[in-house]
Amino acid sequence: MAKRKTAYVCSDCGAEFPRWQGQCSECKAWNTISEFVVQTAKSVAKTGHSGYAGQTNAKIEPLNAIDLNELPRFSSGFKELDRVLGGGIVPGAAMLIGGSPGAGKSTLLLQVMCELAKSASTLYVTGEESLQQVAMRAKRLNLPDDKLMMLAETNVETICNLALTQKPKIMVIDSIQVMHVAEVQSAPGSVSQVRESAAYLTRFAKQEHIAMFIVGHVTKDGNLAGPKVLEHCIDSSMMLEGESDSRYRTLRSQKNRFGAVNELGVFAMTEKGLKEVSNPSAIFLSRGDNETPGSSVMVIWEGTRPLLVEIQALVDYSQMANPRRIAVGLEQNRLAMLLAVLHRHGNVQMNDQDVFVNVVGGVKVSETGADLALLLAMVSSFRNRPLPKDLIMFGEVGLAGEIRPVPNGTERIIEAAKHGFKRAIVPKANAPKQPIQGMTVVPVSQLSDALDALE
Repeated sequence: MAKRKTAYVCSDCGAEFPRWQGQCSECKAWNTISEFVVQTAKSVAKTGHSGYAGQTNAKIEPLNAIDLNELPRFSSGFKELDRVLGGGIVPGAAMLIGGSPGAGKSTLLLQVMCELAKSASTLYVTGEESLQQVAMRAKRLNLPDDKLMMLAETNVETICNLALTQKPKIMVIDSIQVMHVAEVQSAPGSVSQVRESAAYLTRFAKQEHIAMFIVGHVTKDGNLAGPKVLEHCIDSSMMLEGESDSRYRTLRSQKNRFGAVNELGVFAMTEKGLKEVSNPSAIFLSRGDNETPGSSVMVIWEGTRPLLVEIQALVDYSQMANPRRIAVGLEQNRLAMLLAVLHRHGNVQMNDQDVFVNVVGGVKVSETGADLALLLAMVSSFRNRPLPKDLIMFGEVGLAGEIRPVPNGTERIIEAAKHGFKRAIVPKANAPKQPIQGMTVVPVSQLSDALDALE
């Protein structure tokens, strides 16, 4: 019997080492290196299938000779999911969807598969739940279950063999953490099993032109569990996020070879499953009738569309020697930097004040276009003067106090006008060349100009 060839891989960065060590020398993480079995070409040929494991059909051809008509996109039945995927599902694409337990990953995919089963061959592979449990969920959600084909199996080779006889157009693997390859001796869920199982399934999907959704677990830090190479071998990676006390779920694209990255889809969890939210801005702008200090509305750009979000700030006198700076939904370090800019270039001192900021609705804002709205919300709370309810703003604030432009400025203003806003404070370079009906645009180039516009 031939000796097994093993390697050691870091689950955080994917670096390989000839022997085990406590700390990864590449990413400096501790206790992230695990053993996995390296399959030889002979073992792959034994366990694989001709056509996708052995690569017997591979050939060299010019780029312009490749026929693109064989891979038309098709809709998943959910416009929000199609948006995140870049316009629909691509045949042969391997799509990874992750999320915390109870976020709704299996529910969303079951709804998608039941809808697609009306017009195409589908296969739902469950490794965590029994067939009876999936059937009970489908019945509770009142889904059409007469066309969807089901399989309860965790062996990857068996799944691919049975799928070849069924020839589905789209498959679901729920989940990758319970799948295993027979040649790999480690337990399911280990680095080696997840790596080999994902590579096996991805090869099968591409060679047979089967669109495949793969469900992945997340760690306590909110990252996808398993080796980093898992995200490299698939075509698109999505995260379904949502607080346990909120009925709304956001599906965000983290990687997409066929569309925009950071695209956002919004769903509402109901008794009948996940429902699409066609106008997410209306959710995040559910403000009261009374004007309150410290509340501002900004227009952020998510993927390919603008989104109106409310940001709240509370500035209060601190009883401690080191005032607190707490940001929820925003970057903590950027808050401290903007407070320094406000002091230096706006003559507003908050050294003895506690500052709390929050993005309403659980949205996480990473773009710099929220700088101006954050600063004006803090000034509004500090001076106890509410901002007008029909005012929106966006813009990046530099260290010299300048207001820098952001991408898609005109589209953001148009979106705000559709929601009834009448006035906008925007960077001077983002001022539209043609007037927008019903919208008064105030262009500013310095932080002092923006503060004067509030007077």
